[in-house]
Amino acid sequence: MDITFKDVSYIYQANSPFAHKALDHLSFHIPAGSFVAIIGHTGSGKSTLIQHLNGLLTPTEGEVQIGDHQITSDKKPENLKELRSKVGVVFQYPEHQLFDETVRKDIAFGPKNFGVSEEEIERRILEIAPAVGIDESLLERSPFDLSGGQMRRVAIAGVLAVKPNILVLDEPTAGLDPRGQSDIMNMFYELHQRENLTTILVTHSMEDAVKYADHVMIMNKGTKYMEGIPEEVFAQQEALNKVQLDVPEVIQFLNAFNARFGVDIPFRRQSVAELAAEIQHALKGAESIE
Repeated sequence: MDITFKDVSYIYQANSPFAHKALDHLSFHIPAGSFVAIIGHTGSGKSTLIQHLNGLLTPTEGEVQIGDHQITSDKKPENLKELRSKVGVVFQYPEHQLFDETVRKDIAFGPKNFGVSEEEIERRILEIAPAVGIDESLLERSPFDLSGGQMRRVAIAGVLAVKPNILVLDEPTAGLDPRGQSDIMNMFYELHQRENLTTILVTHSMEDAVKYADHVMIMNKGTKYMEGIPEEVFAQQEALNKVQLDVPEVIQFLNAFNARFGVDIPFRRQSVAELAAEIQHALKGAESIE
């Protein structure tokens, strides 16, 4: 499903002394099947933006188009429930939303609420549980008896069981150790590719953005500050620094290496092995010149 924002503004507590404009005439387009990273500091408008994607908020001005669903200040989608079945949101610390007595029932809650048959729900549980790393032996356990990482996977499975076309990830690795962060992000990327999802990742991690996203949007004070493919956006270090953001560590390393040895190895999202080979080749070249 395509996503389009046309001149969208949103004001919290409008027409009051406490009015705050969180989005300011924001326009962008996300084609179906994209993996987009949205980056910005607290207060940049990221969370307000994603709450427009499933109708939790409606624009103060402008228009949001999600597939065939249109949302404006005076018009919610005719079938809001259908829209919300198409847009799955994984909030920060999703395990805090667990509540049912077994893992199976917690995963089943979403699709059951959207009218999916019991037979189809069971089929989805048995398909999705292993895809997110939940062993079938855990399905009858209480989710509150599981580890923190397992609980998060159960919560994610509950979102995926609805079979959304759009997957919104709001800092999905918050609070996890480095190994857990890597495992969760690799899982999301595999699901994105296998299910041909439109995936929106809200993150502070430049490393995740450059590794997984095919498009990056930088938010600042409710507006779109920059956007483009990661290689182009993260090459603009000075512009990023102006909004208190830095480039990913791998690009910082490459910039320092190029300056130190007088070479020009561009960042093309190479793997570590590919990057090491290019560095070795550049060093050999520098030695032969000497």
